[in-house]
Amino acid sequence: MTALRRPSEERLLAYAAGTLSPPQSVVMATHLAMRPDTARWVGRLQAVGGEVLETIEPAPVADDLLARTLASLSTPEPETPPQPANDMTELPEPLRGYALGPWRWIGPDMRVRDVLAPRDGDCRVILLSIGSGRTTPVHSHQGVELTCVISGAYETDEGRFGPGDFEEADGEVHHRPRTVSTEPCLCVVALDGQIRLDGWIGRLLQPFVRL
Repeated sequence: MTALRRPSEERLLAYAAGTLSPPQSVVMATHLAMRPDTARWVGRLQAVGGEVLETIEPAPVADDLLARTLASLSTPEPETPPQPANDMTELPEPLRGYALGPWRWIGPDMRVRDVLAPRDGDCRVILLSIGSGRTTPVHSHQGVELTCVISGAYETDEGRFGPGDFEEADGEVHHRPRTVSTEPCLCVVALDGQIRLDGWIGRLLQPFVRL
């Protein structure tokens, strides 16, 4: 049996505490929607955190704190807010409320589209589709990359990743995912910065591969 691929305890604790970045939280929420057992564990962490807060003595605050907080929130609404896409109704629930950009070609049988979720600096959310039997170039990352498989499956040197599985990668990880399912592998990814293609071929292709 293939081992389940879950987020690290560090990521799960950050999500439970509400300190994970917005893009990474979208990918984490997708994973939890597909893995109820892990979601229940996170729910228990959040319950424990709530109990701890109730035991802390309240601290005094400035008299005008409420007025200043409300003033900071009074930003104008966008004139034309993006509407959720209706062409991918099979996405897990956490993704369905976000508008999606158009599919963009990044290689033979490989496409990417933006998920218009809140960004954090250069960290954003994308959907990545890689066709059956396709292999990406060997690459690393400028920052942290969190991936949750929605459908299909891929393999790296670390093993096989199928629906609901979660992978964490950073600049120290050099991998070459290969789709091993008969259907394309669809993933949601929180990508910080750009990927870095290895080797001389990668350096030639790098200007053309912008996720």
